[in-house]
Amino acid sequence: MLSVVVPFGATASPKAPLIWAFGDSLTAGYGLPPEAGFTTKLQAALRRAGIAATVRNGGVAGDTAAQARARLRWGLRGLGATPDLVIVELGANDMLRGLPVAQAKANLDAILTELQARHIPVLLAGMRAAPNLGPDYVSAFDGVYPALAKAHAIPRYPFFLDGVAGNPRLIQADGLHPNARGVDIIVGRLLPSVRSALAQGARQ
Repeated sequence: MLSVVVPFGATASPKAPLIWAFGDSLTAGYGLPPEAGFTTKLQAALRRAGIAATVRNGGVAGDTAAQARARLRWGLRGLGATPDLVIVELGANDMLRGLPVAQAKANLDAILTELQARHIPVLLAGMRAAPNLGPDYVSAFDGVYPALAKAHAIPRYPFFLDGVAGNPRLIQADGLHPNARGVDIIVGRLLPSVRSALAQGARQ
């Protein structure tokens, strides 16, 4: 079988959009077989909806926003083509480590700035802070995502783990990562936002 290498910078076909899920263990599918991970299930859901998308996995378990920022350009080069949409899902590890909110915000801002400079549409997937971090941290952290979405004029999905967080039936034994059933719920709830972001990016 012949393989075709698409030069970096080439744009994916509108009929077969390329989506890059750029994040941490939640997009990487931590603790799950590949067929049960977020990117595989999102791709399947899009194709069932009549969108022949390819969803590439850009998740690295344990990544903070700073670590993701450091690998952003390398990751984009590795795709082989300019994505039609990047789903940015980061910040959970910054929060779990109690890192300064301003630091996470600055790195997320830099990631969004780089993607926009390349004219790549973005969907920002939000995260929420654990309540045990205290009201001041929670308020500051939770405010990062709407503030960045507004500043960059990009669509935002409020909470990546919506409908899953806090439900032990949908979480793995570590108490943090979704199980296969949880991923199904995440994909189902996120799908309309992904479709809308794709359509918005196509218009632009």
